[in-house]
Amino acid sequence: MSTGTVRTPDLAAPVPRPARTPRAVPRWVWALPPVTGLALAFLYPLVLVVQQSFTPDTGGHDLSAYREVFASTGFREALWTTVWIAVGSTVGCLVLGFALALVIAFVPFPGGKALSRFIDIFLAFPSFLITLALLFVYGTVGMANGLWTDATGAAGGPVDFLHTPWGVLLAEITYFTPFVMRPLLAAFSQVDTAQIEVASSLGAKAPRIVRQVIVPEALPSLAAGGSLVLVMCLNEFGIVLFTGAKDVTTLPMLVYSKAILESDYTGACVVAVVNIALSVALYGLYRAVVARTAAGGRRAGA
Repeated sequence: MSTGTVRTPDLAAPVPRPARTPRAVPRWVWALPPVTGLALAFLYPLVLVVQQSFTPDTGGHDLSAYREVFASTGFREALWTTVWIAVGSTVGCLVLGFALALVIAFVPFPGGKALSRFIDIFLAFPSFLITLALLFVYGTVGMANGLWTDATGAAGGPVDFLHTPWGVLLAEITYFTPFVMRPLLAAFSQVDTAQIEVASSLGAKAPRIVRQVIVPEALPSLAAGGSLVLVMCLNEFGIVLFTGAKDVTTLPMLVYSKAILESDYTGACVVAVVNIALSVALYGLYRAVVARTAAGGRRAGA
């Protein structure tokens, strides 16, 4: 009877070491390239603008350029014009955009979906293109005046408002209204139609349904769209330039005038810094309003 030999482990054989897992790359390493690119392409030029605003032509660094610009009548008028046109355009966009979005979302009609898609395309149009189209219709030699002169034989037509502040207001409302409609249409698509049907079955009329059912759902979108339009109107340059409104000088137009026409780069930088400060302040207000509105909506839903 044979017995097998028992093999003893070779204690001298090397023990294989477990493979080392590669160290995870810190997250800040991945964030470094885009942050560096953003700083070089955007933040560094802004720093140069701010630095130039504190550097007068006489040399040194002081606030003399700010005192000179703030004391000028042209700057105060440009600031007031910028604010009231931006606020007026925003109010007009909110009213018109809400009404149009309400019709597109809740009133079925042929071509409603095509119109909704056209709004997305409209957002890609440059602002000067809309202004140019308005000039063809309401300009001094536009279609409206052409029809009047052809019918009456008069030398000129009665429509002559496009080169005034009201023309700028009309152009900005026409161009920026889709920026309000887009988030509103997205919000209206989330509205539970059962609530509208229940309210209607209980005898609620359309204005009450809009006020008590639809408007609360649309408030965050209205705040977002209105804040976006307000910031863009504050910084709008192309519309004011293409309307040719000589009596309308906004802050962006004042920056252009001082830098290009007057070669006053320090003064242009001062106005630009004021414009940037207004935009940042409005963005902060927008974030606060949206956060407060969202918190109120969560409390109401709870």
